[in-house]
This record gives sequence, structure tokens and C-alpha cells, in this order.
Amino acid sequence: MSWNPPTCKLAFPDRQMILSRAHIMGVVNVTPDSFSDGGMFHEQDTAIKHALRLVEEGADIIDVGGESTRPGSSSVPADEEWRRVEPVIRALERETDVPISIDTMKPEVAWKAIEAGAIMVNDVSGLRDKEMVNLVAREHVAVTIMHMLGEPKTMQENPVYRDVVKDVKDYLRDQMQVATDAGVAKDSIVIDPGIGFGKTVEHNLELINRIPDLAKLGRPVMIGASRKSFIGAITRADVTDRLEGSLAAAVMAVVRGARMLRVHDVKQTLRALKVAEAILRA
Repeated sequence: MSWNPPTCKLAFPDRQMILSRAHIMGVVNVTPDSFSDGGMFHEQDTAIKHALRLVEEGADIIDVGGESTRPGSSSVPADEEWRRVEPVIRALERETDVPISIDTMKPEVAWKAIEAGAIMVNDVSGLRDKEMVNLVAREHVAVTIMHMLGEPKTMQENPVYRDVVKDVKDYLRDQMQVATDAGVAKDSIVIDPGIGFGKTVEHNLELINRIPDLAKLGRPVMIGASRKSFIGAITRADVTDRLEGSLAAAVMAVVRGARMLRVHDVKQTLRALKVAEAILRA
């Protein structure tokens, strides 16, 4: 198999990122109940150190979130979500020039994060909120549009699709149109099929395998498979022991055409990709 990924551009307010290779978004969960690292980085100093460590390990973007979106989770108030993420965003803006993404569904949190230095919004609700759409358009920030079936509290309760790839692709196409109609630049959009967000194991596997179909929408595809439950279902590994499965999913996603990976283990993922890409280029 030859490997010659298409180069595309991701526009931020103050710079451009040329995606000639798979780029890494490092995950910083400042929450007490995240599915994979809940409580590990909930304290501000620990979260800041972790974020800066991911930058040192080679993350291209840091994604900071203050609300768990694990299956069955409930929403938290906007002021509490902002209290959690503010010090991390401000520290990153002060101490590094790596792009900062805010992982939130709330426009008020996204707005405060942008004022503090974030230049990307990672909206797992897929821009369902018109206020969020208008905010992204007005501030010219980059945005990840993700597919989620329902909401975190109920999304894993018997998810059903007619054709999971077609349904997800149609949703992403529609939300891209909503965004661009509101004034969001197309080259500032990343699309994410939402691995684990209202999907069975089989749905997740099919979506990763058919990334080329999603890429036909003309925007870089991001895959967030790191430590997800489908890996545990396949390997029978606990959430704290899914590194090998996460790396396998990352490599296969890139082989299938993903241009961005949202991961917890930055250093290990980069090393795996370097080997895989060297083999595919040979």
C-alpha cells in the first residue's frame, strides 16, 4: 500500500496549519469524572503541568475540557466548567505558542476561552447551538464539528443507524453547511465522526475503516479513539490499560486517511506514527 495523503490547510485566526501529516491533539481533561483519567488532572497545578508536558512531547494542539462527556455523564454549570479550565488555558497561552482548543458545548464557556487565548472550539454537540455557530463565525476561530447521537447521558442506550457512515457523513455535511452559511470559513473546519459517542463497537470500527468516505466532504477528519470502550471490548483491557489498542487505532486511522488524532498518550502515538509512516512511504 502506498501512502500519499492529501495536504490540506487548517486556518486559525492568527496562523495556518498545513496538514501534510497527521497532527496530534493532546487531551487535557480538567474534570473529576472523565472516563479515562477522571480526577488525575483535576487540580489546577497538576493539569497545567500535564498540558505543558504534552506540548513538550510534541502535541500540535492542546484540547482543554472541563466537562466530562463520558457515556451517562450529566452536564455541569457553565461557571464551574470555566473555573476548571481557565487557569490551564491562561498558562498555556502565556507559556507556549501551541494552538489551544476549548472542548465545550457551551457558547459562554467558548467565548471566555477565546478571550483567554483559545483559537479553536471542539464542540462535541456538532454546532447544534446557533449561538455557538455565530460565535465561531464572528471570532474566526477554527472548529471541530463532531457527530454525537443524542447527548452524553443517553447516547450509548441502544444506538441505531440505517447506515452509520452515511448517517454520520450526512450530519457532518449538513452542519458544515450551517457553519459556512453563518460565515465560518470552510478551511477552519475539522470534522469528527464521534467515535464512542452513540456508537456500538461495530459502528466505531466501520467509521474508522471508511474514513475515505468521510474525507470526501473536503475537510480533515479527526479521530478520537484513544482509550475508548470499543478498544476495551476488543482487548478486554481496563480503561487504564488500553495503550496498545489506542496506538493500533491511531495508526489504522491515519492509514485510512485521518489528518488529526485526539489522544491522551502523545509521545507514544507520535512514535508509532513515525514508524508506520516510514513503512508506508518505503
